[in-house]
Amino acid sequence: MAVESKIRSLHADEIECRVGSIGEKGISLLLYKNARVDQAILDEVFGIYGWQRSHMMIGNSLYCTVSIWDPEKKTWISKQDVGNNRGIFEKEKSAASDSFKRACVNLGIGRELYTAPFIFIPASKVVVTEKDQKKVVKDSFSVSAITISADKVITGISVINQKKAEVFRWGNLNAAEKNNGDANEEWQELYRELERTKVPEEQILKRYGVKALSELDEVSRKRALNGLKRTKSAA
Repeated sequence: MAVESKIRSLHADEIECRVGSIGEKGISLLLYKNARVDQAILDEVFGIYGWQRSHMMIGNSLYCTVSIWDPEKKTWISKQDVGNNRGIFEKEKSAASDSFKRACVNLGIGRELYTAPFIFIPASKVVVTEKDQKKVVKDSFSVSAITISADKVITGISVINQKKAEVFRWGNLNAAEKNNGDANEEWQELYRELERTKVPEEQILKRYGVKALSELDEVSRKRALNGLKRTKSAA
C-alpha cells in the first residue's frame, strides 16, 4: 500500500487559522498545521519506530528528510523539502520546523490544505485595532467543521471566532456538522447568557480553573450555562 494512501485527512481541531491580510472591507485567513500534528499523525499511522527525520544544509538552506519504513519492501521511503528562514530570531529552529512540515506534506499529511477556498471575513464580523501604527486583528479563529474528499480535496468548511460564532461557511458540511451543531449552539448560548446577566468571564474562569472559556470541557460548559440560566438579568 502506498504511503500516501495510509495518511488520513486532518481533523478540524488539527487545523489552525492565521490572518493573511487585513483590508478595509475585511480580512483573509490562511489554514495551516503545526509540526506537533505531523509528529502525532506519523506516530499514529507508522508507530514511533516506523519513521525518522534528519536535517542537512544544502547551500544556505536547511533541508529535512522524513523517512517511512516499508515493511513489505524492507526499505525506507523518504521525502525531502526545504524550510524558509523568516526573520533572524531563532531562524534555525524556524527553518527546521518549516522544512519538516513541508516534507510531511510531500508524504501526504495536510496536503488538502492547499485546496482550501479563499477565506474572507467581512469587517462587520471582525474587530480590527491598531498597535504600533499597524492594524491588528483582536479576534482568534478556528475550524469548527470540515469535509474532505477521498482524494484530499476540501469540499466544505466552517470557521468560528473565539466566541464560537460562525464567521465563514463554504461548501457541503452536513455530515461534518452532525456532531458539532449542538455544541456550537451551546457555546453561543453561553455567551448570550453572559451578556444578559453581566456575569464577568473571570468569575467563570476562576470557578472552573481555566484561563479561557474555550478551555471549558463539555461538562463544565453545561454546568456554567445552567448556572447562568438561573441567574437574574442584570439591571
